[in-house]
Amino acid sequence: MILLISDLHLEEERPDITRAFLDFLTGRARSAQALYILGDFFEAWIGDDAMTPYQRSICEALRTLSDTGTRIFLMHGNRDFLLGQAFCKAAGCTLIKDPSVVDFYGEPVLLMHGDSLCTRDEAYMRLRRYLRNPITLWILRHLPLSTRHKLARKLRSESRAQTRMKANDIVDVTPEEVPRIMAHFGVRTLIHGHTHRPAIHELQIGEHVARRIVLGDWDRQGWVLQVDEQGMQLEPFEFLQPASQ
Repeated sequence: MILLISDLHLEEERPDITRAFLDFLTGRARSAQALYILGDFFEAWIGDDAMTPYQRSICEALRTLSDTGTRIFLMHGNRDFLLGQAFCKAAGCTLIKDPSVVDFYGEPVLLMHGDSLCTRDEAYMRLRRYLRNPITLWILRHLPLSTRHKLARKLRSESRAQTRMKANDIVDVTPEEVPRIMAHFGVRTLIHGHTHRPAIHELQIGEHVARRIVLGDWDRQGWVLQVDEQGMQLEPFEFLQPASQ
């Protein structure tokens, strides 16, 4: 069994999501041979050298799961693209590229965070290209921590404001981009997050039936995609309420 999740946006201000994720790690994830986290794992990440005690606790929880035998794969999102090898080594994770083709029970499957599919959002795509440039990444990682904190707050504030102003089709994937990239990688299944619109979409690529599976964000409930020999099942689950004192 393989599990895939994305868009948890972990932060101290959402203890309900944090608790649900830790429960997930000590429960369902322990039965999985692999766990894939497809981006926006943290609400913000300004560098491995700036780990807070909260973030370190998440790192340690991942390491505990990894030590039990579940392989963990982590992909960058648009919120946590500064996650690096130091964090992954400490957490027992393997950082994978966006996009990546993996083998799930004999089928090649394309994994992405999903933001690069939103090509109609031209302003965001320009910003993405700038922020993912290796030179920019090097500069960002070497800025003083106080500067990185200010920049992260500014980017988050602007992102939220712009998203509210943009039309729904602009912040969703570009329909023509999906079959193009799937044909490029020679796959019939694409799995991604980012858009917070969980669904399984049937589509046609040439003469072949294909599917795009969109993972849900963790907010009022969690979402997980389970892959096994019987197929793929996308399902929500309710957060457990803490026991009353």
